[in-house]
Amino acid sequence: MTETTDPRTRDEARRGSQKKGGVLRELVIIVGVALVLSVLVRTFVAQAFYVPSGSMENTLQVQDRILVSKLSTHFGGVNRGEIVVFTDPGGWLSDVEQPTGLSGSVRNALMWVGLLPADTGSDLVKRVIGVSGDHVVCCNTKGQIVLNGVALVEPYVKAGSRTDQVRFDVTVPQGHVFLMGDNRGDSADSRYHLDVESGGVPVGNVVGRVVAVIWPASNWSGEPIPSTPFGDAALNNQSTGGSSSSSPSASSSG
Repeated sequence: MTETTDPRTRDEARRGSQKKGGVLRELVIIVGVALVLSVLVRTFVAQAFYVPSGSMENTLQVQDRILVSKLSTHFGGVNRGEIVVFTDPGGWLSDVEQPTGLSGSVRNALMWVGLLPADTGSDLVKRVIGVSGDHVVCCNTKGQIVLNGVALVEPYVKAGSRTDQVRFDVTVPQGHVFLMGDNRGDSADSRYHLDVESGGVPVGNVVGRVVAVIWPASNWSGEPIPSTPFGDAALNNQSTGGSSSSSPSASSSG
């Protein structure tokens, strides 16, 4: 005697199989769209980075996760007082400690799609002190940077950190920005690269502006441009900064 299968049972099995296949396809599509959107956001809108060193203390701490806006730089340019992430223009970076935990290939894949902060080892974070055409001098008798004839009061500089490790008198070349760390005693910034473009970094190397610390939660903060000193309209009068030769003048100071 041959056993037959109830047609209703076959139909229910077929519908169950089709439902599972449909759910799987929807899941694949959702994940794919999410990854594409994540890559687009990372590429054109915003990206997360690690802070690799103590050069921006106490504003930013080592291993802080920071959010960098690319749109603000694209539409608003790079402005004095902004904290920016930029790609090494050449010779700025030494070996830096990289976050550990995941294997290199997995970490790189997650960074590429924007699910992990970038830690490629080729990016730095500093504050913009001068833009194209600015006359930047270190220092006056009080140890202050003088920008276009205005002595800068810099409340963000780490307490006890001197600025005059290197003395200089430069004009920022066109298409470049002059960058310094807030922890002046531990920041190999534009002051130490005066032999190339008077220490300037090409604007094209700027990835974007740091707008917030997003992790750890205890360090969360927004990072607006400080009104002191960058709200002073006199800083825009580049003609009052005095003259400077195309070759920078620099000397070390103990």
